[in-house]
Amino acid sequence: MRTIVYVDGYNFFYGRLKHTPYKWLDLYGFFDREVLHPQNPESRLLRVKYYTADIKANFASHGAIAVQAQQRYHQALESIHTGPVEITKGYYTADRSTPIRYKKPPDKEDRVESWKLEEKQTDVNIALDLYRDVVRGDCNQVVVVTNDTDIKKALAYIRQDFPGVTIGVVIPRSPSKHRLPSNDLTSHAHWVRHHINDVELERSQFPDRVPTRKKPVDRPDYW
Repeated sequence: MRTIVYVDGYNFFYGRLKHTPYKWLDLYGFFDREVLHPQNPESRLLRVKYYTADIKANFASHGAIAVQAQQRYHQALESIHTGPVEITKGYYTADRSTPIRYKKPPDKEDRVESWKLEEKQTDVNIALDLYRDVVRGDCNQVVVVTNDTDIKKALAYIRQDFPGVTIGVVIPRSPSKHRLPSNDLTSHAHWVRHHINDVELERSQFPDRVPTRKKPVDRPDYW
């Protein structure tokens, strides 16, 4: 079963990887060994498509060091060490916002100034790539890694227009999280992975030094 995996990087990081020691993750190896083969041994992973955006140093907890860490990780993902991973980047916007101050009952006149940081283009990029890959016959199984409902219509259309294509959904959360997966996504799936275990992530870490076509990249110290 020819398979492509689509990873919402922002959703995956904040849903499962943040505050863990498993950020240096070999995405291709992880989904191939820990997700697809246990689900269906006939699955053949063609590629992982990873959707992300370059973080802004001014808004990152570790500033410029975080930017460098992200760059190293992207280099590792695209290295010759792993299977094919394609990185598609959107971008972040940072704008002045004046939301309502939190209190009960809400007072629309009581507002505070804040920054509004948003990631742009990821959802539309995933949706378009999903449908285009299926239309072109590039795969007969698509696996989406997110709990974001914005791509639900793309999954619904694939389910309706291409009944021979299998849809899988992987919810990026730990077993200890009690938040239910979005029914808007899972209702269109043929199978659902409801959580990801620590031991699965641990087994799929890159080596501390990853060879690339140029110079090797090292795991960031604080990861």
